Amino acid sequence: MSGAGFDSNPFANQQQSQGENPFARPAGGEAAVTKPPANAPPAYTESAARKIDTTDLQRRQEELERKEAELSRREAELGRQPLNIRQNNWPSLPSVCPCGPCFYQDFSVDIPSEFQRIVKAVYYLWMFYSCVLFLNILGALAYWISGGSATTFGLSILFFVLFAPAAFVCWYRPAYKAFRSDSSFNFFFFFFTFFFQFIVSVIQALGFKNFGTWCIVSTAPVAPAGLRRRRSLLLAW
Repeated sequence: MSGAGFDSNPFANQQQSQGENPFARPAGGEAAVTKPPANAPPAYTESAARKIDTTDLQRRQEELERKEAELSRREAELGRQPLNIRQNNWPSLPSVCPCGPCFYQDFSVDIPSEFQRIVKAVYYLWMFYSCVLFLNILGALAYWISGGSATTFGLSILFFVLFAPAAFVCWYRPAYKAFRSDSSFNFFFFFFTFFFQFIVSVIQALGFKNFGTWCIVSTAPVAPAGLRRRRSLLLAW
């Protein structure tokens, strides 16, 4: 067996059948250069860098600092009270009065700063409603003097005595406690009683006869009779 058979390349036939060598250099003798894709992003430059607007961040930071100061002030206010016992301060009555305040009310301590304006508006609404009930007493008195029924005057006094404190307890205080402790039950109770109070106020504003309320419509038939009565008294005098 001769050793000439070992000098031949066993892969020669495979290279000829498969074609060119993939690792061979191209005809020009230069290596292949990979081209970047056509949709490549532009080069980064300093002018193209996005500028961050810090105005919104500064506004949020100031808001957080303001809330932190508000919480610190409220904690200091509560800490100044002896044993953190909150004493009733509403209504403000003189010391000689045998009855003391019945409720504690402090908007700056109990109510968050973003809701204080709303709670104060509800409080002013209750004060306005109480003033209207008091003016109703004066109107009912004038209605009685002009020849109207005394029942309207008596009921106007009763309505003032009952409805003013009832409105404070039934819809103002639930609103105050709802914003103080974020209570869903107090919110529901406030809306329910306030809606009922609104319906009653609309009925009272109509000024039905002997219903305890006075208005121009109910006193219109009585006004001429009252004027004639006063004229007859003047003539007799």
